[in-house]
Amino acid sequence: MATEGSRPLLAPQTRRLRHLQGIYLRNLTLARPRGHTIDDATLNKTPEKLESLRRSLHEPSLQHSASSDDLNANIRPSGRRRRSTIWAGQSPDYRQRKLEDVIDNGMVDAFFSLHCAGEDEPIYISEVTEKAMNPNFRFFDLTNYGPSITRLSRFTIKLWVKRKEYSLFLEQEIELSSLHFLGSLNNRQLPPNCVIFHLIDGIYALDLPSVTLPPKHFPPVSTSSYSALMRLSSLDDSIQDALATRERLAAQINTILQEQPVDETPLAEEEAALAAKYLKSEQRLVKLAMKQRDELQASIAARRRAIDEGTKSQAQAEIKLVSIQQQVEEMMVAQKANTEQIHGQRRRICEELLHIFPIEPTARSLTFTICGLLLPNTSFDDSDEDVVAAALGHVARLVDMLQYYLSVPIPYPVMPYSSRSIVRDEISTLVDTQRTFPLYGKGTIRFRFEYAVFLLNKDIECLAESQGLKLIDIRHTLPNLKYLLYVCSAGTAELPVRKAGGIRGLLTGKVTPLPSRRGSEEGLADAARKALEHGSSANGGTKGNMSLQLPFDAETPTSLRTRGLRENRAR
Repeated sequence: MATEGSRPLLAPQTRRLRHLQGIYLRNLTLARPRGHTIDDATLNKTPEKLESLRRSLHEPSLQHSASSDDLNANIRPSGRRRRSTIWAGQSPDYRQRKLEDVIDNGMVDAFFSLHCAGEDEPIYISEVTEKAMNPNFRFFDLTNYGPSITRLSRFTIKLWVKRKEYSLFLEQEIELSSLHFLGSLNNRQLPPNCVIFHLIDGIYALDLPSVTLPPKHFPPVSTSSYSALMRLSSLDDSIQDALATRERLAAQINTILQEQPVDETPLAEEEAALAAKYLKSEQRLVKLAMKQRDELQASIAARRRAIDEGTKSQAQAEIKLVSIQQQVEEMMVAQKANTEQIHGQRRRICEELLHIFPIEPTARSLTFTICGLLLPNTSFDDSDEDVVAAALGHVARLVDMLQYYLSVPIPYPVMPYSSRSIVRDEISTLVDTQRTFPLYGKGTIRFRFEYAVFLLNKDIECLAESQGLKLIDIRHTLPNLKYLLYVCSAGTAELPVRKAGGIRGLLTGKVTPLPSRRGSEEGLADAARKALEHGSSANGGTKGNMSLQLPFDAETPTSLRTRGLRENRAR
C-alpha cells in the first residue's frame, strides 16, 4: 500500500486493467441512505432558493413580531426530558443483544466479480468473505489474460451479498482514468459502500477527492523527444499486432491440420512391430502352456492308472474285510464265551478253595479260623506261635493260588512253606538289606514278623481291589480273605463241570477208564468192580483170582502227561 507521501506513477490516460491488483470494500451498509443534511450552504446553492432570495431583495415585506403569549405557547411543556436513546432504561443484557443484532445485520458474506465488454463470462471471481463489514479480498493478477482484456481501461464490478441467498447488491461501471488517487486510507472518512481500488502505484477511489500534493522540484533532466515516444508507441503497437498475427496463424495451422488427413503409416508400422512383438511373446506362452498341458495329461493318466489299481486293491481289501469282519465276529463270540467260561471256572475254583481252606467264624467278633486254626487280626501276644504260623501258612498258600487263578500279580511275592512261609519286599526303600520277612514268630525278630503280616494283608488288598472291592481294615486277614472268596464265587448261573486232568496211562489199544478225581466211594467201587471183571475175562473166566491188574502189560508203551497240574515253585 502506498504511503501518504507517495505519488501516482501512472498517468490517468495510461491506466489499464492489467495494472489492477486488488479491490476493497468499506462501510458495507445494507440500509437505504437517508440523503444529505440541509444546511445554509446547500440551501444557497439550490436554484429555487436563489430565486426566492432575489425576490425578497426586490420586494421587501413587513414581518410582525410575536407576543409573549405566543412565545409562551411555543415553549416546550414542562415534564421529563426526552432521552437521547430508547435503550437507556433497558437492562445490559437487552442492550447487548440489540448491539449484537445490529452488528450481525451489518455483517454479511460477500464476493465480487469483474466483467468486460464483449465477454459473456466474468473474467475474475473473488473468494467469499464471511461476516464482514469491511471485506478485504485477496490480490489477483490479470496479466495472464490476452491483450484484448489487459489493455482495457473500462470494466464493470458487481458486488454480491448473502442475506437468505446470494443476490446482486452493487453494480458499478469503472473508468480507470476517472479514479482519484488517495495514497493512504489513514484519517479518511469513507462514505457507505465505498469501493477502493489498489493499482500497482497506490490506492484509488471513485467517490473521494484526490490528494493534493505539493509539486516536487527536480533538476531538469534530459528526456526523450516526442518523436522517440511516438516510435516507442508504434513499436508497442507493432509488437501487439505481431502477437495477434502469431495467434491467428497458429489457429489457421491447427485448422489446416485438422482438415487434412493424417498419414497413419508410421503409426501403423509401429503398431505392426508392437503386434509382432506381442505375437512372439504369445507364441512362447502358448508353447509353454502346451508343454504344461502335456505334463498335466501325463500326470492325470498316471493318476488314473493309480486310481484304477487302488480301486482294484480296495475291492480286494473289501472282500478280505468282509471275511475278516466275520472272523472278528466269530472271535468276539469265542472271546465272550471264553470270558464266560473263565469267569465260571474262577467261580468254581473259588468255591472249591472255600471247601479246601474253610474259613469259619468263632464266638469272638471278627475272629475266624482257617482249617480249624485260629488266626487273630491284630494282636498275636496271647496266641500260640505254632498255630499262628500254620494258619498264616494256609493263608499264604491261598493268596499264592489266587494270584494265578485271578490273573492278578501281587506286589509282594509269597513263598508258601506251610508254617515256615515267607514274604519278599522288592519295591520298598528299606535300610535292611534282607528282603525276606518270615510269617512265623518263633525264633525271629518281632517287627520282621509283624511287617511280613502287613505285606500279606497288602497282597490281599491288591486282590480285592482287582475285583472292585474296598476293604475297611486291611488288618482283618481272614475276614477280608473270606469276603474276597465269597465275591469271586458269587453268581446266578450254574457252576461248570471240572475238566478232566491229572496222570493217565495211555494205551495203544483199549483203555480202561479211571475212577473220578473226586474220590467218592461209589467211584472207587465201580472202578474196582470193572477192573475185576476185566481181569477175570482176560484169565479165561477164572473167578477165584481176585488180584487187581493194570489195564496194560509190561510191553505196552506208556506215556506220562502232566497237563492240568499246578506246581508251586519257590520264588
